[in-house]
Amino acid sequence: MHIEDFRDYCLAKKGVTEELPFDEDTLVFKVGGKMFALCSILEYRNGITLKCNPEKAVVLREHYPLLIKPGYHMNKVNWNTVLPEAGLPDDLIRSWIDDSYLLVATGLTKAIKAQYGIFL
Repeated sequence: MHIEDFRDYCLAKKGVTEELPFDEDTLVFKVGGKMFALCSILEYRNGITLKCNPEKAVVLREHYPLLIKPGYHMNKVNWNTVLPEAGLPDDLIRSWIDDSYLLVATGLTKAIKAQYGIFL
């Protein structure tokens, strides 16, 4: 998955914003003000980081040991870093983006969900 496709897919979701809160290179996608995906703009091939259910995170790392690692600079229990240009099918990466988005969006307050039109 190319960075443009990753960006477009994330931004197509309800209530999503993109920011550069850490530096000029780290692109962060948030829903309701909470991060669900991030990547380096210049070093995109080195990974996109996605929030993940802790049990699923371990299973994915075991199933794809060369392509999925614990989240870079993140809580290793709740975040995975996925190599987006290493041959994984785009549909699979999209499903993990969806999981990350839903994991964060479901934790938002009712007021924030309503503000962004998020109805889960």
